[in-house]
Amino acid sequence: MNEIFIYTVVSLVALGAVAAVILYFVSQKFKVYEDPRIDTTEAMLPGANCGGCGYPGCRGFATALVENEDISSLFCPVGGAETMKAVAEHLGKAAAEREPQVAVLKCNGSCANRPKTSQYDGATSCAVISSLYGGETGCTWGCLGGGDCVNVCTFDAIKIDPATGLPEVDEEKCTACGACVKACPKMVLELRKKGVKSRRIYVECSSKDKGAIARKACTAACIGCGKCVKACAFEAITLENNLAYIDAQKCRLCRKCASECPTGAIKELGFPPKKVATEKPEPNKEAKPAEKEAAN
Repeated sequence: MNEIFIYTVVSLVALGAVAAVILYFVSQKFKVYEDPRIDTTEAMLPGANCGGCGYPGCRGFATALVENEDISSLFCPVGGAETMKAVAEHLGKAAAEREPQVAVLKCNGSCANRPKTSQYDGATSCAVISSLYGGETGCTWGCLGGGDCVNVCTFDAIKIDPATGLPEVDEEKCTACGACVKACPKMVLELRKKGVKSRRIYVECSSKDKGAIARKACTAACIGCGKCVKACAFEAITLENNLAYIDAQKCRLCRKCASECPTGAIKELGFPPKKVATEKPEPNKEAKPAEKEAAN
């Protein structure tokens, strides 16, 4: 009985040893080499795993940075230029510099500007609302106010303003990851150049309806009149499908377009208030004769 027990134990030990040897050789044969720089590069990234870089998390982005010789098209919006510069120096590669961006809302259809024409009673989701109908107002292009952009923002940079019913972006918290842009079914959110001193000019409207229809649905809508296009000396504004668009790369922030817009659809952010021209009083032409009489 004892001999059987000993033989069994010895057999199991021998079998385990043989299996261990086989597994060792198999692992050595089929092991996948991973560049150790991937770990160090990942450690240099913010660790937000937001997907704003276009890769599945910081690990995927770090792998792409290590494996690609040219990383000029790769960028981490959360870490920004400083992080990319540090990573490029670590890997001995050149990274392209990009200007900081921020998410902006291309809709000014507040409760005051865009009256409701119906009442929605269902799931509070822009994706659900847009799949059912155009929304509670006459404008089918504007923000639905369901808060999908708020839900996907992992940086708490967007909140719905109860007074206007529209999302507001906190530019200090916004990392330009683009999650809100992808989540919006109406595509009224856009990543734009943050600008020097946070000064930005853009068309705060997404309606492609003709002027009269757009103005009836929202008093702050772009009516496609083209006055802003004519006022721009830098060819930074284009008009397509009854909607004006300002190219942030060409815009010189002169603000002439905003002054020409009849509906106030062009948003100006970060600028000091415009100086109001005061008329100089005309010199009193009758003062001289009066002075002569006083002298006499």
